[in-house]
Amino acid sequence: MTHPEDAKARPVRQLRLVVEADDFDAALAFYRDALGLPEQAAFSGDKGARVAILDAGRATLEIANPQQKRMIDDIEVGRQVAPRIRVAFEVDDGRAVTDRLVDAGATEVAPPTVTPWQSLNSRLDAPAGLHISVFQELATADRHGEPDGSETADRTTPPTDS
Repeated sequence: MTHPEDAKARPVRQLRLVVEADDFDAALAFYRDALGLPEQAAFSGDKGARVAILDAGRATLEIANPQQKRMIDDIEVGRQVAPRIRVAFEVDDGRAVTDRLVDAGATEVAPPTVTPWQSLNSRLDAPAGLHISVFQELATADRHGEPDGSETADRTTPPTDS
């Protein structure tokens, strides 16, 4: 149950990223079946309109300046590759998920790489024109400060999901 004071503290209840996919069926098979995002709802409408809402777990919005974006690309890929928007998925086994997604049609841009902030990150070009990161946290949550792994004190540390 939501209390009135909770609504003031958290005015946004959900982040939903809406992606237009020219090949809807291929994108759905990739994100739902290969990546494993459970389908919450699906709707169809007039003239062939279709949408599927997939559960991607906890959502965050990571805002980075151009220097941070370049630094992350340099560390993870060795060159500038990411467009202005990149979608990152935290997984339990970064190598296995990367292999599964490549088998499902993604193009590997950079293999799983251990970052200085102790995550294993890979980069892929995926269906629906998305450039994605798959990342596995290697550090324990207590090394980040909060039980959920969020940063609390050192805001200069690179984000853990980039």
